[in-house]
Amino acid sequence: MCAGDDPTCHAFEEHRRRFRRDLEPERRAFLKSGFAATGAAAAALAAGGPSLVSPALAEASGAKIAATAHYHLPANAETVHWGFFSRSLKPKVEIGSGDFVTIETLTHQASDDAERMIQGDPGAESVYLWTKDKMGVSPRGAGALDAKIGPGGGLGVHICTGPVAIRGSEPGDVLEVRILDVAPRPCANPKYKGLTFGSNAAAWWGYHYNDLITGDKPREVVTIYEVDATGERDWARAVYSFRWPGVTDPFGVSHPTIDYPGLPVDHSKTQKTFEVLKGIRVPIRPHFGTMGVAPAEADRVNTIPPSYTGGNIDNWRIGKGATLYYPVAVPGALFSVGDPHASQGDSELCGTAIECSLTGTFQFILHKKADLPGTPLEALDFPMIETREDWVLSGFSYPNYLRDLGPDAQTAIFQKSSIDLAMRDAFRKMRQFLMHAKGLTEDEAISLMSVAVDFGITQVVDGNWGVHAVVKKAIFADRAA
Repeated sequence: MCAGDDPTCHAFEEHRRRFRRDLEPERRAFLKSGFAATGAAAAALAAGGPSLVSPALAEASGAKIAATAHYHLPANAETVHWGFFSRSLKPKVEIGSGDFVTIETLTHQASDDAERMIQGDPGAESVYLWTKDKMGVSPRGAGALDAKIGPGGGLGVHICTGPVAIRGSEPGDVLEVRILDVAPRPCANPKYKGLTFGSNAAAWWGYHYNDLITGDKPREVVTIYEVDATGERDWARAVYSFRWPGVTDPFGVSHPTIDYPGLPVDHSKTQKTFEVLKGIRVPIRPHFGTMGVAPAEADRVNTIPPSYTGGNIDNWRIGKGATLYYPVAVPGALFSVGDPHASQGDSELCGTAIECSLTGTFQFILHKKADLPGTPLEALDFPMIETREDWVLSGFSYPNYLRDLGPDAQTAIFQKSSIDLAMRDAFRKMRQFLMHAKGLTEDEAISLMSVAVDFGITQVVDGNWGVHAVVKKAIFADRAA
């Protein structure tokens, strides 16, 4: 169903007008509470509750916004990059601080069931095009263009839409990204009207892979899930599963495992198991697994390991209503988003979530370096998540692995990560946050972390493993700002 985000819809202009009308309350809330107000009102996010943006910073950043505009960035072969971030990518759209962008994103696992996730969708068809002579999008990954298994070597798998350049952003600034809406991309096949689908691959990079106790060992199993695209049903159900059959791609290369993104599965060679997970409803919590700005340390960077500029954080809390804060590393920031998920649990244990195409609406606010001293965002050097109720800090085995591990970092990170290291990083970041942003002593911060901060495993499958630390905003209700 078009919600003002499908230019191919015959009623696109009318739907877009309705969408912009419905978005006006968000715009007014932004102007009222975030960046046009002063005093106590400016300390609140448009979504409600205390914010990392202080009243003074809100006023300073808001003074630089003359007006706002709304852009639409579709997902197709001309607007996506597959498997890598890059400081050299040409922006697909350039915006000003305060502007809104509706961005379509495609899952990199749609070819697990092309009938349900690609067929009839012009954008997805253009991205997944692969014949013996041509690929719709190449390379796929940050590896060598002549890699044996395919251009880019699959060193990075996520389809990312963008980048979006923010005018005036420079290294040392902080980019605030508000997620105003997230909606499923409806299946374009008339057979499945009103539905959308996602894929979960229990793959060779999963934590479970060498610890199976039944059946053939090891094995890769893909489960296809169904989601209600109309939003009337807030849960997903499994449709069927199949054992990875091995794929020979259109270039003639054999793939006995899932070692390259976008491999076209031939279902005449699979054995589908229906009624899998019968009677189980999986609550959906749509979010973006990969979202961030371009790093400065290398020209092409694998999308799989997350780092200080964000990327593949794989935290289900990065959904509608959340706000992300990123340290800007390159001019323009170069924001990209992909790896859309219908749902995921903490740890993403088997290697993937319910990988399901989504469309998001975002607002971008630029906070200049000169305005940051004395604020909670001063010296921010990692991606921070804010929700209505929580502040969420992301710890990684290596906070900036591209810097920490030297010239072979993009290979070494996959051998060196551990939960211990990620936990240590999350602890240190939360300690710094409580001391700097909330004014606690070190002893106070350590006690509070032990009694009121929840540490959880974000993911154990992305090379640079993650632990998040969650602190409730409500516990500071009686503390002076």
